[in-house]
Amino acid sequence: MQLNDLRSAPGARRSRKRVGRGEGSGIGKTAGRGQKGQSSRTGAHSTVGFEGGQMPLQRRLPKFGFKSRRSRYADEVRLGDLTRVAGDVINIETLQAAKLVHAQARRVKIILCGGIERAVTVQIVQGVIPTKGARTAIEAAGGTVED
Repeated sequence: MQLNDLRSAPGARRSRKRVGRGEGSGIGKTAGRGQKGQSSRTGAHSTVGFEGGQMPLQRRLPKFGFKSRRSRYADEVRLGDLTRVAGDVINIETLQAAKLVHAQARRVKIILCGGIERAVTVQIVQGVIPTKGARTAIEAAGGTVED
């Protein structure tokens, strides 16, 4: 077998439809576009999502989703990650220095995930807020939460 012997299977390649080539072709005169109407004219198009005057799908479905602009300045830290912070005082500056929160963070929430063994002082005034479970875990380890 040579490359010039390769052929597609019979019926695999259909020839393109040549419209408007006389009545005998079966698709002459109106060329498969029908009699009248917008889609029978040349250059006719409708906008994306247009359904012939029926209420379009994107307007029938309810709107959803919301992204708060405040979330850009909020971040969260797991309780187990506080061991990477140098020193015993936890505030936004020390968390940013340890690269645990984003540089733009203004509010940080400490969530109960993992554990902490050493006593740390969390300063709520600086925008670091522990959850109820994280607060009890910090206090159980001998730490304090300053309001």
